[in-house]
Amino acid sequence: MPKIILLDQLDLTQSYSYAEYLTWQLKEAVELIKGKIMLMSPAPNVAHQSISGNLHALLHAFFKHKKCRVFAAPFDVRLYDRKKSILKNEEIHTVVQPDICVVCQPEEKLDTQGCNGAPDWIIEILSKGTAKREIHTNYELYQESGVMEYWLVFPGHQAIHQFVLNEQQKYELQHMYTNDDIAVPYLFPELAMSVNEIFDTWAQD
Repeated sequence: MPKIILLDQLDLTQSYSYAEYLTWQLKEAVELIKGKIMLMSPAPNVAHQSISGNLHALLHAFFKHKKCRVFAAPFDVRLYDRKKSILKNEEIHTVVQPDICVVCQPEEKLDTQGCNGAPDWIIEILSKGTAKREIHTNYELYQESGVMEYWLVFPGHQAIHQFVLNEQQKYELQHMYTNDDIAVPYLFPELAMSVNEIFDTWAQD
């Protein structure tokens, strides 16, 4: 089998597994969404990276001496239906790279390749190239796989939408934070973050 180093060597209409994904040596950053190759947007802008850095710094400090682990992209997260047990690489067809994720079962879900299964909390910072996917496609994926809490961060509006799974395992909009609000994670109520501090950046979309 030829070494895959160019995107042109792959058939974008075909479905691939995570095992195949691991063998690729592409320059482009890609995700797998139910077997289909999805190109990620070009390098994020300054506003995106500043917000990501602020959030990661706040979460890293909070979780430093706790069991939960926080990771920032690039970091592979393999997802599948929450009703299934941990799958082999050949059986996995979705791998995403959330901007930030928190994993509270590190012994069960973390391995040398990343996270195998749903993180407890995912934060996505919207960019023009991926906004539609993160609002719709990833929302459905995270809900289906059992990500308990999902935050959508809107740099242009300096707003955060917080979604939490309800008893029917469907996302409900818990809060919309903006301006001088204090954003409080549902899973970690003792972690209170100033929205102004999260969006403390000189470059906006």
